[in-house]
Amino acid sequence: MAEYDLTLRMVQSLDRQLVYPLLDFVSAKEVYKAEDILRAKFELLSHTNMVDFTGQLYEQIHGTAELPAEFAAKREEVIQKLEEGEQKTEHIREVIENPEVAGLLRQDKLQNMKLLRDNYQCTPEMVLELYNYGQLQYSCGNYGGSADMLFHFSILSTDPELTLSAMWGKLASEILLGNWEVAYEDMIKLREIIDKSHFKSQSELLQQRSWLLHWSLFVFFNHAKGRDGIVDTFMLPQYISTIQNSCPWILRYLTAAVVTNRRRRNMMQELVKIIEQVSHSYRDPVTEFVEALYIDFDFDRAAAKLEQCEDVLKKDFFLTVAFDDFVENARFYFAEVYCRIHKRIDLAGLTRRLNMKQEEGEKWIVKLIRDTRMDAKVDFKDNSVIMNPTYNPVYQQVIERTKALVFRSHVLNGAIEKRGLSAAKKDESKQDVKPKQKQQQQQQQKPTKRQQPDTAVSVAAQ
Repeated sequence: MAEYDLTLRMVQSLDRQLVYPLLDFVSAKEVYKAEDILRAKFELLSHTNMVDFTGQLYEQIHGTAELPAEFAAKREEVIQKLEEGEQKTEHIREVIENPEVAGLLRQDKLQNMKLLRDNYQCTPEMVLELYNYGQLQYSCGNYGGSADMLFHFSILSTDPELTLSAMWGKLASEILLGNWEVAYEDMIKLREIIDKSHFKSQSELLQQRSWLLHWSLFVFFNHAKGRDGIVDTFMLPQYISTIQNSCPWILRYLTAAVVTNRRRRNMMQELVKIIEQVSHSYRDPVTEFVEALYIDFDFDRAAAKLEQCEDVLKKDFFLTVAFDDFVENARFYFAEVYCRIHKRIDLAGLTRRLNMKQEEGEKWIVKLIRDTRMDAKVDFKDNSVIMNPTYNPVYQQVIERTKALVFRSHVLNGAIEKRGLSAAKKDESKQDVKPKQKQQQQQQQKPTKRQQPDTAVSVAAQ
């Protein structure tokens, strides 16, 4: 199903090395032609320093065991750069890796730099070399060394732009190493810095947040707290705005996270609003399932979209691990809405819509009714479920709809009182100012009256 594959859209917001696992995945799923994927991998990594691996891809593409001379020359060049980087950073690495020195470092970066310069002869140029060496290590595919160098640099550097770049590099390194706990912490720190920083333009801020949305998918769908974390982050107003304006396809992953996490079912209503707003610019079976179920109440269309979702999720790099949870919870939401609307439910018809076998579907529906304690009765003779809808009395509905009015009235009354007090204070200050102004005017006028006779006398004397 290349029609719903998001790899090509996501490439523009991911680093080259982060794109490679996606290409490897779609190659295994045979979404695109194997030859095209192979060439894409070569083109992707040819701009890095992973010379040996790029050479293997070249051999596979051209069916030869002989590499052009440029590969050998580039390999020698990379080895030389690695040796130079190791020599340039040797002294500062020995210093900052010393436990005694590490214990003296504080939050104040300027104070840390002064400490290292005065006591250990470490200069800002040496700190910058940590950044350069970390970048080189990352480009060579040595992600462990890269993460260490960039971490040390981000602690010592006073350059905010390079520090932000180092944090991006460290996050990418931890993702590619599969250190999800560390990557989760790094991602949270990066999000806080992006939200607090002042960028040159709004478009740059939008780009940073768009990158974070894409990179965080690696972490959220591999971390134990990821299903909660993705909802907490993506539902923030600034990131909802980023999704709507820059990358609406990210809505697929937010939808999947809400559906698979029943603890966050209270976010479903907010999600439905977002899907409805973005539907003109992006749609896929995952978002259309929620749209058909909660907006249109079209159960036949929702059932068809749920069936398509199974194919989409199996071929999505991030969602393939959530396939079973999504299908199970999607059926739960489908059955829940279906039972709310209908009084008598045909078990065979509902089973067919849920894309389940007859016997399996009937057992699943009966179990669902028992687990959720629905007020329903199963009629095995007619193979149907009879719902007993419960309606709240009118007075109870009035109470529920007006219970927030007391709080709102209290808040409104408090706001009015504050405005009244502030207005009274302004009036008092104005009244205090007027007598003072009159006194000043009188004091200014008194000298002028005294000076008039003196002037007259001087004229008369003349």
